[in-house]
Amino acid sequence: MNRDKIELRERRHLRVRKKVTGTQERPRLTVYKSLNHMYAQIIDDTVGRTLVSASTLEKEMRQSASHKGNVKSASLIGDIIAKRAKDKGIQKVVFDKGGFKYHGRVEAVARAAREAGLEF
Repeated sequence: MNRDKIELRERRHLRVRKKVTGTQERPRLTVYKSLNHMYAQIIDDTVGRTLVSASTLEKEMRQSASHKGNVKSASLIGDIIAKRAKDKGIQKVVFDKGGFKYHGRVEAVARAAREAGLEF
């Protein structure tokens, strides 16, 4: 059953990726969540390069939160990714939820990034 869920998520993600692409002016903010960690990247799909990334595996995140797989940590990831994007001059992004439901941790990343100044 678990493998079926993963395959369905991957199929949803491919369906979304047909429609959502990142450009140099408006790169793609993609989110991935595992059971214990959260990852976010801003990607320019025209050249296939990651411009900015943040995850709960980073040193500053390891010190700040005890458990990395919750909504609080996801909000911190959203703040960090937005600040790093602003430093690189990125104001607008396209949000790619990665086949996950827009709920819980995925929503927390998006909401925190919006509050920190990124435009979706």
